Amino acid sequence: MSAEGLFSLKGRVALVTGGTRGIGRMIAEGLAAQGARVYIASRKADETASDPKGLIALQADVSSHAGIAGLAERFAQREPHLDILVNNAGVAWGAPLAEVDERSWDRVMAVNLKAPFFMTQAFLPALRRASARGGKAKVINIGSIDGIWVNPWDTYAYQASKAGLQHLTRRLAAELIRQGIVVNAIAPGAFPSDMNRAARDREDAIAASIPAGRVGQAQDIAAAAIYLASAGGDYVVGSVIAVDGGLVFANPGAMPEA
Repeated sequence: MSAEGLFSLKGRVALVTGGTRGIGRMIAEGLAAQGARVYIASRKADETASDPKGLIALQADVSSHAGIAGLAERFAQREPHLDILVNNAGVAWGAPLAEVDERSWDRVMAVNLKAPFFMTQAFLPALRRASARGGKAKVINIGSIDGIWVNPWDTYAYQASKAGLQHLTRRLAAELIRQGIVVNAIAPGAFPSDMNRAARDREDAIAASIPAGRVGQAQDIAAAAIYLASAGGDYVVGSVIAVDGGLVFANPGAMPEA
């Protein structure tokens, strides 16, 4: 029951897609701080550059099946198994309803919804080998609170993709738990990043609408990922954990005075 026994990731291998920046980077650094050997995959990853946190870069475009297959093949040349897969890569895009085009819609769905499914499929052998060594292999999908509630912006494909991913999480969890692979999702709220520029550039205004009174910080999202990735999260299966300062589930909203 020690914290070390419950939450240490020493000796475990993790792969975080979209791990070079934003929430992916926050999660990758958190897993590494707990002792995991962490690979970060991104289209813009520089495999020749040294990383101050010891993260290992792999260049890959996970929006295509070929890109995912290539990543799985190259990863297998480095590691015999994968303990923790974090499907974090994502894109946000919006336009008024009448201006939504098929190409942009398909790109959002390819990265946010299709890629996590085919990443999990491609890495199943490595995840199964990890679970066979003892303990549970973990898949953590990074969704969004925008897949839980309806936000006020014209991000139709984004919201639909994240809602789909969070339901896909439950379906994959039902399939894989008996194989020793635990699947869950995290639904972040407002974290400052290039994707969430409102939280980055208008932090005070965004914080005013959040019950906790602030936007998310790196340790908030990293702690949730560490919990799910560690032995401490083994009995949490098929859940979607909102990490949003209470914005969705602890926000009574404004009511007119009696």
